[in-house]
Amino acid sequence: MDPAEGALPVTDMTRLRRFLCFGSEGSMYGAKGQQPGMENTQMLMRLIEDGRGCEVVEEIRRFSRDGASVAPSPALFALAVCSQQPDAKTKQAAYEALGDVCRFPTHLFSFVQFKKELKEGMHCGIWGRALRKAVSDWYNQKEAMSLAVAVTKCKQRTGWSHKDLLRLSHMKPANPGISLINKYITKGWKEVQATYSNTENSDEVAEVLRYLEAVEKVKHSTDEVEVIHLIEEHGLEPEQLLTSHLKSREVCKALLTEMPVVTLLSRLGKMTADNVLQQRSSEAALVCERLQSESALRKDKIHPFHILLAQQAYKKGQANRGKVNWETDHAVLQALDAAFNKCLMNVEPTGKRFVVAVDVCMSANSTVLGSYLNATTAAAAITMGIARAETEPQILVFSEGAVIPSTVTTDMSLAQVTAELAKSTGGATNCVLPILWATENQKPTDVFIILTSNTTSLGRIHTAEALRMHRYRMGLSSKLIVCGLTSNGFSIADPEDRGMIDICGFDSGALHVIQNFILDQI
Repeated sequence: MDPAEGALPVTDMTRLRRFLCFGSEGSMYGAKGQQPGMENTQMLMRLIEDGRGCEVVEEIRRFSRDGASVAPSPALFALAVCSQQPDAKTKQAAYEALGDVCRFPTHLFSFVQFKKELKEGMHCGIWGRALRKAVSDWYNQKEAMSLAVAVTKCKQRTGWSHKDLLRLSHMKPANPGISLINKYITKGWKEVQATYSNTENSDEVAEVLRYLEAVEKVKHSTDEVEVIHLIEEHGLEPEQLLTSHLKSREVCKALLTEMPVVTLLSRLGKMTADNVLQQRSSEAALVCERLQSESALRKDKIHPFHILLAQQAYKKGQANRGKVNWETDHAVLQALDAAFNKCLMNVEPTGKRFVVAVDVCMSANSTVLGSYLNATTAAAAITMGIARAETEPQILVFSEGAVIPSTVTTDMSLAQVTAELAKSTGGATNCVLPILWATENQKPTDVFIILTSNTTSLGRIHTAEALRMHRYRMGLSSKLIVCGLTSNGFSIADPEDRGMIDICGFDSGALHVIQNFILDQI
């Protein structure tokens, strides 16, 4: 491999995959995120005009199916663009993929809204025969009970409701169960009662009726005992309850037994502020038990970084906008510590050879963009995940003039790793040094991950040039990830080389980006 020709070329398919993953066609992921718009249609149109429309739709389907996207919006936007095409095959493929890509009502509402926003720019209509059939199929192809749960958990979003979509699609129910739900959405519960109360119903219809009755009953109930009974008997979820219900300790206790860990993590502060979680209470004990349940953590595929983000948000004792405050519970913080260590088992190995280089020039007070995390703590957590999952990764600390192999080991705690990485201090950051070190020491590396602060001095040789030299010397297609943990914008990666990517800040979405990038999915 000639080092001058060592770039891994970026194609429109690469740009599509990056867009589907994190909403940008470029080589930079930002923790702030961005909404897709008309400027993103150009890459899609080029692929479709090249006769690759069905291939584009399959990529959209794959990213949605595998949960490989940071957020669903890019895939929904891209599917909406494909569905507006004059090319019949692309359009048909897009509508056939609707059920796989729009798994939840929120997705369906967003898809229809994107079509509305694209209408003027793409000079096309919305509610043609194809969309009416696709929306009808979305409802008709679901099992009646799963549809009943979906439509009662999310009734409307982005200016659209189920009633709107059923009316505009002219949906004709495919079976009695769907017909019942259709009547419930369009006519209301009283009309359903009048129609079905004195008729002999099938088991499926009877089951859906009981469920809808519970949903309606809980909306008007102020009886705590009755609400708990409905939750336990029918599996009602927080989205189906009133705000007043969620302030009840006993109601929340009933919800906690089946609450997904990811939901629990997001509600810790609010439940504490509402006095649902009080120190040394049975509710707090149940929360601690759930947080330390290996089966629950494995089931929800919780990454240790998710736990760390939740812990720091909870420890702050204040919501984002400062209107909700709480006093943290030491037992809950300890449970989150234990959960972090247990979740290290959820980090999936890639089988790649890693060099993880941590900038020791980061300020002790610097905060990661997109979170409350201290930058050194975040670097330690990322390092631990890789150290536990991968086979003998090389951990380095570096500064302007030195690269030193770290003594981080897999049996260290987060506090120990953080202290180890914070031992040294240096001058300005020189991100090229870890790559030069690996090349000079004949260390074949598949993936370089450089964790630094806002400062990204390049030194005498550009980082991209050093990476290509490493590829040439080692005969590898090495990749580079530069994480500017406190930065809201920098540019080290060569945008024309698909083997380089910049990450500004760090949030849970960055984990998806890194995993997809390492596995050559973007």
